[in-house]
Amino acid sequence: MPGTDPRETAAVVNGELDLAHLAELPDRGAGADMVGRMAAVLVDLPMDAGTWGYRLAARGSAVSRRSRDFLRADLDVVEELWDRAGFRGTGRQFKIQACGPFTLSASVELRAGHKVLRDRGAWHDVVASTAEGLRELVGEVTRRLGAEVIVQLDEPMIGQVIDGAVTPLTRFDTIPAVPVADVAESLHGVVEQIGRPTIIHSCAAPRWDLVERLRGVAWSLDVTSPTTTDLDGIGSVIDRGDVLVAGVVPAVRGDRELRAEIVATRLAALTDRIGLDRKVLSHNVMVSPTCGLAGATPAWAKAALGLCAAAGELLAADPTAL
Repeated sequence: MPGTDPRETAAVVNGELDLAHLAELPDRGAGADMVGRMAAVLVDLPMDAGTWGYRLAARGSAVSRRSRDFLRADLDVVEELWDRAGFRGTGRQFKIQACGPFTLSASVELRAGHKVLRDRGAWHDVVASTAEGLRELVGEVTRRLGAEVIVQLDEPMIGQVIDGAVTPLTRFDTIPAVPVADVAESLHGVVEQIGRPTIIHSCAAPRWDLVERLRGVAWSLDVTSPTTTDLDGIGSVIDRGDVLVAGVVPAVRGDRELRAEIVATRLAALTDRIGLDRKVLSHNVMVSPTCGLAGATPAWAKAALGLCAAAGELLAADPTAL
């Protein structure tokens, strides 16, 4: 989300959505963005930052402390809001999101100066640390809120990881591809250890080879301009009973006015193109922005969440009437 005020952001998120989430506010600086937040989540893998970006460190750093402070403050705000609203202990769903281990490994350096992804043992350590850290965070959120916690893993670089296309620090520092089977196995292990319903999100082109291998999770994908392959992949996800978190609301305000009825109708048309019964829209499809809203204006961020909620209500009511 845009901005730097966690209280204001939590009020918007919890006010607009049935499925509220713990927002990230990268405008606050180092330790607050998607990668930096992991300094507060990883277990036994301290992180530091400098002009080069983030790096695994030998010991805790100012960035790690900032990240933990941001996370603690954000949870405090949500806990206070839930207390006032009477949500605590009701079993209401609440989502936390974190940088997935492969995007993290493609973004962070080792102390020796190479990307973590270049070292198979190092990225395995990141996978294990991510799983344990998220398991602990889920436990804390559950204790604080009494909520049914859902976990989202953000993996925008997963395609580059599988294709061996992650940019190295130098042209001599090649980073090998990670086979899709290894990626699927590792992510499955993370999901198993977390033990909560999990969404895997990517704004990039869907990797259907990974989606096919990793079942039992929800997939959050941009579906605004699907190819024939995408339509087949979406149909497969829904046919097997998994959930599609359909990115249809722009992350940044466009030129045209957008209404909830238009959003819902586009998703109905999508199911028609695939040949699915529209009833799946009320059971296997959730509505979301195409990607994170950190680059949006505060006004559009609130409007986009409201559009998602209103479109979701239309789909839940009677998708066949659209």
